[in-house]
Amino acid sequence: MDAQAVGQRIKAAREAKGLTQEGLAALVDLSPTHMSVIERGIKVPNLDSFVAIANALDISADSLLVDVVNHAAESVACELSTRISKLPQRERMKLLDAFRILTDE
Repeated sequence: MDAQAVGQRIKAAREAKGLTQEGLAALVDLSPTHMSVIERGIKVPNLDSFVAIANALDISADSLLVDVVNHAAESVACELSTRISKLPQRERMKLLDAFRILTDE
């Protein structure tokens, strides 16, 4: 498992929620130092802490483990779909054209 990548995704989700490390640590009953160690990828949280972090950040566990879990692609597809649906029609069509170019063999 790429602990640094998971830690970076936790940090990005925390920042997107407007939380400090101290705030998130308090929500999941960890010390701020331990939260820092997790975000830097030095240590991987135990399962209980990982679930608590995902729940506190209102993010799916598979999106935090996207490079580790085989079925995380479903989460990626869901996120892409959500983001694409928020684009104006013209931008969606540009994106579709670019995708077709990239995936045509």
